[in-house]
Formats: sequence, C-alpha cells, structure tokens
Amino acid sequence: MVFTREDGSPLRLAYPNDKLNEIIKSNNLHPINIHGMRLSHASLLFEAGASIKEVQERLGHTDIKMTMNIYTHVTRTVKEQTATRFEKFMEL
Repeated sequence: MVFTREDGSPLRLAYPNDKLNEIIKSNNLHPINIHGMRLSHASLLFEAGASIKEVQERLGHTDIKMTMNIYTHVTRTVKEQTATRFEKFMEL
C-alpha cells in the first residue's frame, strides 16, 4: 500500500499508523495497527467462506505459501463450524 499527500509525494512510513493511533485513542478503541487490520481482514474472509486462493489474490500475494503461513489464523467461529461439519458428517 502506498499513501501519498494531495500533491502525490509519499507520506512518512509511520504516518498512517500515527493517524490510526490518534483515532483509536480519541475513541477509546482497542489498539490495532494497519498490519493488524490486514490480518483481521484475511481471517474474516476465511470465516466468511473465502477459499485460500481468493484470499491470496485479494491480498496480492504471488506465493500462496505466504497466505497460508501468515494469514490463515483459525478463528473460534471457524473452529466451531469445522466441528459442526464433522459432527453432521458422522451422523450420515
């Protein structure tokens, strides 16, 4: 992601996180950084049923291993859904 000023010149690397931290502090929100938002986005995509390939493309990874090794945190909801699917399978 590249953030720029109105004139197109690049922002300081820390600027987006600095602004995000201002918003978090002024609204008493749980701390998170830009990368944390990206991780959350990927986890929610998986929870919503997106395939690993769809998430890889959405995140712009050229190597699917990157997506699988870093961004495939299994949420509690996904764990519950997996257990429910297995339970239903065993009832057949």
